[in-house]
Amino acid sequence: MSVFFLFFIFSLSAQTHKKINNEFSSNSGMDPEQSILKNTEGSENHKTLLAAMRAADLEEILGFDGPFTVFAPSDQAFDKLSKEKITKLLLPENKKELHELMTYHIVAGKFSASKILKAMCRGAGSASFTTVQGDEIVATMQGVDIVLTDNMGNSARITIADANQCNGVIHEIDSVIRPGKI
Repeated sequence: MSVFFLFFIFSLSAQTHKKINNEFSSNSGMDPEQSILKNTEGSENHKTLLAAMRAADLEEILGFDGPFTVFAPSDQAFDKLSKEKITKLLLPENKKELHELMTYHIVAGKFSASKILKAMCRGAGSASFTTVQGDEIVATMQGVDIVLTDNMGNSARITIADANQCNGVIHEIDSVIRPGKI
């Protein structure tokens, strides 16, 4: 992918960043003065994510610490997994596996869409980010979409970007990314 194309996309992103952020906040009811956890609690589109955060004991971290970037699967994204898989992951005996999965969706630091695009420009079309879980995810472009790819080759598109929180930023994604055979 040419650096010129990425620069063009970055410029376009910078121009529409404010509009996208306002759209996310108004559509999701998210308040930038609240934490990632508090805003997820109030979201109608992230009930499964909230249940997973709680079952993985991430409430304290996402409620106070930061900054973090959360690639937040929507309820529709979780629906792509089988109901049995989700139910199994939420069981107390699978807490370690769930914690591993959920922390794979979190990157330390606040990475707006424009910062992700800048990193891709510097990386000749791709950028790697180390998750809190310890493995990497890779960001690339497909058309005008930022796409995240896990280490198993699964991908997720950022569908809504830049919901700013007091302790980071949330980007909604359309699929659950996985650190392994979870």
